[in-house]
This record gives sequence, C-alpha cells and structure tokens, in this order.
Amino acid sequence: MFNVDFGFLTWGLVSSFLVKGFIFSVELTLVAMVGGIAIGTLLALMRLSGKKPLVLVAAFYVNTLRSIPLVMVILWFFLLIPMLIGKPLGTELSAIITFTVFEAAYYSEIMRAGIQSVAKGQVYAGYAVGMTYAQCMQLIVLPQAFRNMLPVLLTQTIILFQDTSLVYAIGAYDLLKGFEVAGKNYNRPVEMYLLAAITYFVICFSLSMLVRRLQKKIQIIR
Repeated sequence: MFNVDFGFLTWGLVSSFLVKGFIFSVELTLVAMVGGIAIGTLLALMRLSGKKPLVLVAAFYVNTLRSIPLVMVILWFFLLIPMLIGKPLGTELSAIITFTVFEAAYYSEIMRAGIQSVAKGQVYAGYAVGMTYAQCMQLIVLPQAFRNMLPVLLTQTIILFQDTSLVYAIGAYDLLKGFEVAGKNYNRPVEMYLLAAITYFVICFSLSMLVRRLQKKIQIIR
C-alpha cells in the first residue's frame, strides 16, 4: 500500500535536520530532570514537614499539575508568561521552564516515597546524637532516599525524554520536529515518521535496559 523507501537517507540529512533537534531534546531532558528533582525534593520535604501551610501549598502544587495535561501547561507558559512580563520568552526557554515546573510535581511524589522508605529509627538516632531536622535529612535520609529511588527517578526521566516531543505545540525544534522538517523537505513524511518511531524506541528501550541493570546492582548492594 505504501511505497516506503529509505534510500534517500544520508549523513547530510541527519546532520542538517536531526542533530540539532536531538541536542535540544537531550538538553531539555537533562535540565528539566535536574531542576525537577531539586524542586521536587523541596516539595517532598514541605509535604512531610508536618507544618500545615507548607503541606497545603506543596499538595496544591503537586495535585494541580498532575491533574493537567502537559501540552496544556506548555501552551499556558508559552502564551501567558509573556503577557505577564511584557516580553516573549522564546520557544526553548519557555519549554525548559515548563518541563522543569511540571516534572517537579512527579519527582516530588517519587522523592516523598523514597524519604518515607527510610526507617524512622535512623532519624530518631540522628536526633539522639544531637542532629537537627535539616542535618538528619541532609546526612541520613536524603542519601538513602536517592539511592532507593534512583531507578524510579531514571524511569521518570525516560518518560520525560518521550514527552519532549510535545514541544511541537509551540514550534520548538526538537528531535521529532527534525524528523518532520526532513520529511517535508524530501517529500518522505511516512519514512521519516517511521524512522522517528524507531529512533525513540531504540533510545528509550536501551535506557530502560540500563535502568533495569542498575536496579539489580542496587538490590545486590542492599
């Protein structure tokens, strides 16, 4: 039914259309991961602090963003923030801010579960030797929580990489956009979308296998 032909693929096509998009997708993933984990950890600590104002603020943030489609949040940040500050952010900066803020809600729940997985007796032991709440979290709880949740954090990061394709909604040039532009220029959209699906599958499946191996090593250590 389809005249599928990949004979037009050359290194020139890859370097001209795909490399730029791949680099942006990776950069967006890494920045959103680091920023999301940092903000998510803060949100998790707020929800576990026992102080009602902090708990309510963090819970509202997490529950709200987890209940809204990502593409809608992308459009909100891209269209509303420039109206509030009076100048455009640009597609790339807008995408980075959006993904960092959005993913923080998901990383927060992962970190909260990781913190709660650490035995409370270790915290009480820290208090017994004169540590403060902040010292217990920094020196005892968070290092163990990160190790316990590392496979889940990395799995969420793989999902984040897949979700970067949604920046098409604001015209950002990511990996999928590179495939789309190449398909239009060479009049081969079917081949390029098939190749995009294969590329995403290979990258995400390979990373998933690495995460699985890491999980086994962590389990052996524990």
